[in-house]
Amino acid sequence: MTITPVNENTVMVYFADHTSPETADNIAAACPQLRAELGQYLIDIVPSYTSILVTFDLVSIGLRDFSRLLKQVLARAEQMQHQAGQSTMIELPVYYGPEVALDAQAISRHTGLDFEQIIEIHASTVYRVYAIGFAPGFAYLGNTDARIHIPRKQTPRAKVPKGSLALADQQTAIYPKASPGGWQIIGRTPMELIDFERDNLTMFEMGARVTFNPITRAEFLALGGVIEADEYARVSDAAAPRSPREPA
Repeated sequence: MTITPVNENTVMVYFADHTSPETADNIAAACPQLRAELGQYLIDIVPSYTSILVTFDLVSIGLRDFSRLLKQVLARAEQMQHQAGQSTMIELPVYYGPEVALDAQAISRHTGLDFEQIIEIHASTVYRVYAIGFAPGFAYLGNTDARIHIPRKQTPRAKVPKGSLALADQQTAIYPKASPGGWQIIGRTPMELIDFERDNLTMFEMGARVTFNPITRAEFLALGGVIEADEYARVSDAAAPRSPREPA
């Protein structure tokens, strides 16, 4: 771990030079500890894949004294993380059906796998929240199985439907609201991902573990999921893969 000044009242804390579950755990443990012990000095903290950007009030404390306190707090946070054990687990239902898996055929062509195999691989992996950004509630989850790695679309969509689950490179993520986007869409969750009662506006937190549970169309709709009329018409059941547990 290294602490590098960015300017007179901002420092970057580097935990590692590559993403890993251990790095995610350390960052997840450090953020609440920093707020609890250094809150009177903090202006903002911004966690990312391998680092935390920390901005403090220069009127209240100087760079040297803040850096000294910061090292102490980070050491305690690391020790507490080792004692705490595993991080929070979040399980999300996902419908991988043909109406919502907009890029199913493109992903199958790229990977050489049937879409049913892709679903099985995707849903059997436990992911970590490595970063939160782009939009409120948008969590970057990794790492996906190498067999389903796929680059972003060359031409982004003007509008990705709310709740869309997608792939890009070695990551997966859910669009918490309708927005432009270039990730490859494989399904949709009916769950509301933005929570205004939380400080970070989402159920996701740095370092949390995330799994996906395949559900049927009926279950998706019963949970509040929405499929528009034009989405039903986009593909036929005979021409596109079905979600696991979906009747033939």
